[in-house]
Amino acid sequence: MTHVIYHYPGCGTSRNALALLREAGIEPTVVLYRENPLDAAQLRALSQALGGPARALLREKEPLCAELGLLDPGTDEARIIDAIAAHPELFNRPIVTGPRGARVCRPAEMVKEIL
Repeated sequence: MTHVIYHYPGCGTSRNALALLREAGIEPTVVLYRENPLDAAQLRALSQALGGPARALLREKEPLCAELGLLDPGTDEARIIDAIAAHPELFNRPIVTGPRGARVCRPAEMVKEIL
């Protein structure tokens, strides 16, 4: 299994995580999720790989998150997944997957946990 980074080049944390992977000698598969949005099934699989709720995939700082009413802790998982699928800017980046698991790499140094 290769490493995959769900990446947004406009995000400093995402760029730093990618740089850390490359510094470790790993050339990951780079998924530019804003150009190639993940569908609901892919998002559910990624949430399962992270071992947590779908909320881990949600970029809560994004103003659209509040506009869509997704900040309520009781928001249904399916609603969160559907919102991220429809609005890729809501995807919490970077997320890295590899042979040793998956992590939301905020801060970027969290990528070291799965190297």
